[in-house]
Amino acid sequence: MMLTCGFPLFYLQVRVGKNNQDFKVFKFRTMHLDADKKGLLTVGGRDPRVTSIGYYLRKYKLDELPQLFNVLIGDMSLVGPRPEVRKYVDLYSEEQKQVLTIKPGITDYASVEYIKENELLSKSQNPEQTYIQEIMPAKLALNAKYIKQQGIVVDVKIIFNTIFKILK
Repeated sequence: MMLTCGFPLFYLQVRVGKNNQDFKVFKFRTMHLDADKKGLLTVGGRDPRVTSIGYYLRKYKLDELPQLFNVLIGDMSLVGPRPEVRKYVDLYSEEQKQVLTIKPGITDYASVEYIKENELLSKSQNPEQTYIQEIMPAKLALNAKYIKQQGIVVDVKIIFNTIFKILK
């Protein structure tokens, strides 16, 4: 990975977690340095900002593995609403902010449902608008569903569904 991506191996991004608190989420770096300055959304299967090895890390969600460090230090759990960047959290309605009452997770209903989100966005004339007006509200509705149903059985089901979707 170092041969194709170089250093640093990890990418730390500020996300919003429980109680509307910012924290740094760990990921394997899959984009060229400073690529995040060109936009926060990844659009399409072959975003030019993504490195060659980064494409495969993202495709199989391996770039998310370092978030196990976030779980170990208590910022995240295995299952829970995916943490969002501040730019989009600031657009949440009061009702949508309920997602900030629990720890964010590595996977959730929305991760399973929108596993190919970047492909959906690539079909849009205005990907950011599509994300804000269509995808984000749908994900937040799935997060609300999770908050009402959360428990060990639901968590195990989501973990298995995530693995199945990745391998499919």
